[in-house]
Amino acid sequence: MKTLNEKYYPMYLYAKEFCEGAERAGARPVIIALERGEGEVEHYATVLYNEGHERENFRYAERIVKFMLWAYGGYKFYIWGADEALVEELRECYSDKGARKFDVDFMEQVYLTRTEFARVENAEDLPAAGIRAERSSPVASGKRIGFDAGGSDRKVTACIDGKVVYEKETIWYPKLQSDPEYHRMGIEDSIDNALAALGGEVEAIGVSTAGIVVDGEIRVASLFRKVPQEIYREKVFPIYKNLAKKYGCPVKVANDGDVAALAGAFGLGKGKVLGIAMGTSLAGGFVDGDMRIRGYLNELAFAPVDADPEAQADEWSGDIGVGGNYHSQDAVIRLAPEAGIELTPDASPAEKLKEVQKLAEAGDERAIAIFTRLGDYAAYTLMWFKNFYDFDTAIVLGRVASGKGGDVLIARARTLLAELGSDIAVELPDEMSRRLGQSYTATQL
Repeated sequence: MKTLNEKYYPMYLYAKEFCEGAERAGARPVIIALERGEGEVEHYATVLYNEGHERENFRYAERIVKFMLWAYGGYKFYIWGADEALVEELRECYSDKGARKFDVDFMEQVYLTRTEFARVENAEDLPAAGIRAERSSPVASGKRIGFDAGGSDRKVTACIDGKVVYEKETIWYPKLQSDPEYHRMGIEDSIDNALAALGGEVEAIGVSTAGIVVDGEIRVASLFRKVPQEIYREKVFPIYKNLAKKYGCPVKVANDGDVAALAGAFGLGKGKVLGIAMGTSLAGGFVDGDMRIRGYLNELAFAPVDADPEAQADEWSGDIGVGGNYHSQDAVIRLAPEAGIELTPDASPAEKLKEVQKLAEAGDERAIAIFTRLGDYAAYTLMWFKNFYDFDTAIVLGRVASGKGGDVLIARARTLLAELGSDIAVELPDEMSRRLGQSYTATQL
């Protein structure tokens, strides 16, 4: 069967070829720094063509900026080595009237300020790279509570010196509720039950939550989608921070993708783990070599992965070639007609995915071709991600990676990575991390 989506141009290959071309023509070094908080700055070093090639330089630089924005998160770029005309073009692109208006509007919700660009004359004037993060331990001492806020259920675990003494899962409907008191009361109900199991004493609380977390505050989250914006900042932002006052102990909050990556790192016994979840869209989490959650945004659904100028446009952001279109159920659905599979028109996306997965289970070559292509996507994307994340192991989660289709995807990704000379290990969640779950891992934050 022919290769599906033949025009696919992996960002990994595009960037590699761009930099090689610039080096041959006489390149200039460039450093792009992104600030996301006091003492929190990420650097990315690359090259541009030294003269001419203005269109190519802008296109490449814009894709790097876009990736940094959605991978790391932040609100101010400092650029050394580029001319003022390029920086101004980036500034216009990421403005109220620019092509990336969606991106800057979203980041303003997260960081409460507009995205800025500053050209820096001297490299030594760039803000120093740094993070604020603490190492997590696989066996946390004392009396601890872990809470996991999901879209359909909330889970809580109480531990004493790492041993589970209480667990409970409760169905709730946070996405349908406009009054944040519903959320607050549900969270506190779970924690109160765990506290009782600890004899009324707790030394630390860890929270794993869907949504974007900045400084312990829940800035954007589907769990609170119905809460009116006029009260969101007052009532939702501090909803987890307020637990510290109520229960008299430190509270640490992390995105559920990061917590899933941490569970995987504990299972492996080492850090440098990137977790990617292929489901409704693409989600991510990262734990560094010191077993730290670095506070990255990790909204990889919006990160560019395909440099084809005619790539599929994302329905939400309007941008083309972004991760959510290549590593999710939408990718399967989009490739189905090209593979010769006619899906039930009025079925939901999840049901359409199941149709293709069922065919894969039966050995249908058309379905196998789809998951094989997703394996290509995964390998090239992981190679591209490694330019920005210092990881050795990718743990793949999500319904797209399940069943025989998932086996084909993983096998193809591993084969192609080996052919590309990469030492990235691709793993599925081990039994321990699946068994322990998010709420237990949250006790170790």
